[in-house]
Amino acid sequence: MRYRRNDIVERAVGILDQYGLPDLSMRRIATELGLQPSALYHHFANKQELLAAVADEVLRRGERGATGATWDAAVVAVSHELRDAMLAYRDGAELVATVHAFGLGERSPAARLTAAVESAGLDADVARPAAMTVLHFVFGHVSDEQMHLQANSVGAIDADPGARAGTASFDLGLSLITEGIRHHTHTQASSSTRP
Repeated sequence: MRYRRNDIVERAVGILDQYGLPDLSMRRIATELGLQPSALYHHFANKQELLAAVADEVLRRGERGATGATWDAAVVAVSHELRDAMLAYRDGAELVATVHAFGLGERSPAARLTAAVESAGLDADVARPAAMTVLHFVFGHVSDEQMHLQANSVGAIDADPGARAGTASFDLGLSLITEGIRHHTHTQASSSTRP
């Protein structure tokens, strides 16, 4: 049976969710598809390219077209969409953050956040770092949530998985960041109107 690129990505997403990122190898994917590992290189030049395709698929599956009436509502909506997409798969945050750090993938989790922050009226040289601050918060928060959930599920800790992290904590963190961005926007506007 001949497999298409999408079939390989589909199987890779399943392996990610079942076994986690450390076990997402070309050899394991090939074995599960009944192929030699070399057959995968017809579709992907290397493992990094495959991981980028898997991260893109995780983000695509979680995409809801989140928007907001204001820039800060858009930041919150996009952040929640990204959080939900990564939480849906074991090690989702680690995968997406790694692919982002390497500058791989077709779906940049930073692009929509940057657009939302730019609509606040910040200069481009400030908007991008502000959006990256939001993105790094989302990556860190979701990574913490996933580690806590996984440790709890294997009995390494005995705690309520939502006690340390969760939607309320996530929303509070986002509000602290958006308030900082709002403050900077007002400061920037005030300094530009001074004679």
